[in-house]
Amino acid sequence: MNVRYASHCSYRIRYHMVFVVKYRKDLLSDEVSAFLKEVLLGIASRYYLWFHAIGTDEDHLHILVEAAPRYSPSQVMMICKSITAKEVFKKFPDSREELWGGHFWTEGGHIDTVGDGYGEEAMKQYIKNQGRDENQLKLSLF
Repeated sequence: MNVRYASHCSYRIRYHMVFVVKYRKDLLSDEVSAFLKEVLLGIASRYYLWFHAIGTDEDHLHILVEAAPRYSPSQVMMICKSITAKEVFKKFPDSREELWGGHFWTEGGHIDTVGDGYGEEAMKQYIKNQGRDENQLKLSLF
């Protein structure tokens, strides 16, 4: 991964994040997963985020994201979770009926830093190997 540059700084910040669908509902179909990739690409262009991989199982989402230092890890997670949830509810209104309370993702999540010692390719492989059945996981590279 290359070093990125901004005003008065250079950086290389990567995170592996996991978002879980509320109540562990199996709502991340192929169609929803493809839509999430589109939404994440829109987020990337607006918020100085770069997505390297996205992997979905039926009830959770893994992403490998690179962020500018202006955002804390929790801010990156908040941006991704809030925008993807709103867009999924707009595009797939039936999913709201499955999730009482109006939330698509659980409150928490997982954030892991990805450094040079545990590189990007190893994390992509980890994301690919998640899920109940290895053939079930859908991996999209950006």
